[in-house]
Amino acid sequence: MQGVKRKVVYVSLYELIAVILTSVALAMLGHAPGHAGVAAVAASLIAVVWNLVWNALFEHWESRQTIKGRSVKRRVAHAIGFEGGLIVAFVPFFAWWLNVSWWEAFVLDLGFIVFFLVYTFVFSLIFDKVFGLPASAMQQSSPTKAGPSTSEARQAA
Repeated sequence: MQGVKRKVVYVSLYELIAVILTSVALAMLGHAPGHAGVAAVAASLIAVVWNLVWNALFEHWESRQTIKGRSVKRRVAHAIGFEGGLIVAFVPFFAWWLNVSWWEAFVLDLGFIVFFLVYTFVFSLIFDKVFGLPASAMQQSSPTKAGPSTSEARQAA
């Protein structure tokens, strides 16, 4: 599976599982299940919209830079900007919706950040095992080959 279909399936599965896990975690922390579920769905929507906005802003800034490519420093800046934006959005939302202090909302969000670092790594690994690698991550065929190998053709399908 490749292209837009792959991206839609990835985001849909990722967010569906994330909403379930976040709802359960919030309920286990003592929040009413319905309230926890709404918070999880809203957080998911905020994260998806912020991802689209942040990546558009970052790529616009990146396109104007004289040094091209994505160094470790640039990737760290991208990640910090993304997570920082989520903190700015999530802390007031969690404080309001869950009726907790700003400090409790901040600590909750820090816990979610750590959780989602691990979750994203594990989810992506499993997703790639089940659906195969995206075309951008597949090894190129050597010039002596006439076409893709059977396994490459299967992964591209």
